[in-house]
Amino acid sequence: MEEKKKEGKEEERKVKDDEKGKKKYWKKDEKKKGKGKKRSLARMPQLKGGELMPYWLRKGRSWVVIQDKGIKAPSGSAGDVLEDDPVGRLKVFVYELPSKYNRKILQKDPRCLTHMFAAEIFMHRFLLSSPVRTLNPEEADWFYTPVYTTCDLTPNGLPLPFKSPRMMRSAIQLISMNWPYWNRTEGADHFFVVPHDFGACFHYQEEKAIERGILHLLQRATLVQTFGQRNHVCLKDGSITIPPYAPPQKMQAHLIPPDTPRSIFVYFRGLFYDVGNDPEGGYYARGARASVWENFKNNPLFDISTEHPATYYEDMQRAVFCLCPLGWAPWSPRLVEAVIFGCIPVVIADDIVLPFADAIPWEEIGVFVAEKDVPNLDSILTSIPTKVILRKQRLLANPSMKQAMLFPQPAQPGDAFHQILNGLARKLPHAEKAFLKPGEKILNWTRGPVGDLKPW
Repeated sequence: MEEKKKEGKEEERKVKDDEKGKKKYWKKDEKKKGKGKKRSLARMPQLKGGELMPYWLRKGRSWVVIQDKGIKAPSGSAGDVLEDDPVGRLKVFVYELPSKYNRKILQKDPRCLTHMFAAEIFMHRFLLSSPVRTLNPEEADWFYTPVYTTCDLTPNGLPLPFKSPRMMRSAIQLISMNWPYWNRTEGADHFFVVPHDFGACFHYQEEKAIERGILHLLQRATLVQTFGQRNHVCLKDGSITIPPYAPPQKMQAHLIPPDTPRSIFVYFRGLFYDVGNDPEGGYYARGARASVWENFKNNPLFDISTEHPATYYEDMQRAVFCLCPLGWAPWSPRLVEAVIFGCIPVVIADDIVLPFADAIPWEEIGVFVAEKDVPNLDSILTSIPTKVILRKQRLLANPSMKQAMLFPQPAQPGDAFHQILNGLARKLPHAEKAFLKPGEKILNWTRGPVGDLKPW
């Protein structure tokens, strides 16, 4: 009997809450139109069970969310792992290679410092002065080979990966001939930064990357890469997925007051079609970007365009949701930008493995939409309850969350450099099978495409 009374009171409370919600909605509508006309509850967006959803109203040329002031957003936490200090947990030996593998390449084209593949350069610089560096290889837990494989650029600034396999093979051959450490494990205690579109598969088109596969000599090494997709030949077990490089100082210069209203519902700037490389339009982004454009180009909730305005960073800070669809690869700098600017990332890339997924609670801060569900994107996003949106925004506001996505100069505690080191530290100690028996060989130096075997 008491349970029935409780249920009755609970139902009565829900009805009252619904009535409050309707009054708030009507009141805003009256202000907007200057009329007393009320909208029926049947036309208002609802969740299952009659629970009211967040309301998106037109105000001039923008859309605003009416937030329920009664909802208390939880305090955000990025997890204790993000704040781990790797110092004292591992030691890294940095091979000193001839400058043709790194510094001379950069001198030839300084644009490599600002493109989204620049993590390989800044990781090298960071390690040279990091307290985890050791000059004594006998006490090292990890060995790092600084090779700038993405610094051969086209006039448009895109990396040409065709020489990268030969360059990497040459560097590995060099360290194996001049130091004993590669040969005792065949790379099992070595890590390489490979920020290409498809990592160590070294090609920007997925079909070709799959055909190539990961460079055979790197099969036992730990790969630190931006590419991450489950069940993909270009992501092997044990790899550390990292964010692409986005210039911290540039983003810092475009910050706007944090209390600026988020008047844009959905925001995206970028290509929808790559006519030059995919004239038929079905291969690029597996058709997901084309679907966004065809379905929502005239939808007032969506601020989407191929134009890249000078206010791009400011606009992201005025948006509630920022689309992060796949392009040629599943990842892009938009993910970093969305987190930095507190815009809820809407990830459209099936089976993607996100940066530092063991430390960052992506499911809690982002929205994941299957590529096949893109035509329903508007209803998916408008159905998210206000309290869920507020929680995601609060988590995104956590400074440690933002710091983990950046490669700042100089390095800061908890940044992407430290997250990489934390990932390496968590792999220690190395398994006994990492160390080969005397005379044992696993890797085949002659395996791979004929072109990769030519001298670099």
